[in-house]
Amino acid sequence: MAEFIKIYEENPNPKEIKRVVKILRDGGVIIYPSDTVYALGCDIKNTRAMERVAQLRGVKLEKANFSFVCEDLSNLSDYVKQIDTSTFKLLKRNLPGPYTFILPGNNNLPTVFKKKKEVGIRVPDNAITQAIVHELGNPIISTSIKDEDEVIEYTTDPELILEKWGNLVDLVIDGGYGGNIASTVIDLTGDEPEVIREGKGSLEL
Repeated sequence: MAEFIKIYEENPNPKEIKRVVKILRDGGVIIYPSDTVYALGCDIKNTRAMERVAQLRGVKLEKANFSFVCEDLSNLSDYVKQIDTSTFKLLKRNLPGPYTFILPGNNNLPTVFKKKKEVGIRVPDNAITQAIVHELGNPIISTSIKDEDEVIEYTTDPELILEKWGNLVDLVIDGGYGGNIASTVIDLTGDEPEVIREGKGSLEL
């Protein structure tokens, strides 16, 4: 059964954050809160863990559209081709926030994503997520957990999440009730920003 850790967003306990990061470094898969819905995550440097996440979502890893969750925009150049000033300003205005920005990927993408030409970047406005990524020292890959129940597309109660996913993941973080609206997805690979999925937040263009 997965570990179940309570972490308060107002003041994430560094000791608990270190426990989470140890699980990630050991190749664990976690469920964590973000500024939108609860999500599955693992260390971007661990291929086996990424394969587990892909399996849980029923997709092939190389075809998976996982987001890279970063602490801030300073990691961008690690995975994204150089972007122009107006694109950078757009990102700066809206992040941290409930958005996934699709940007052109560079040659540093993890081996399994080498064929991908673009990458989804997230900088959630959530202190727990930011503390985890900061302590880990590199992004985590992420995909939201969906519910089979179409009425409630996203499970928001951490205890119900534990009940459902407890035997499939290594850790569930209880960061309070989650939201049930996913991030807004914006494609920045073309000439103009294009909203691919309307979600939470109103974008400042």
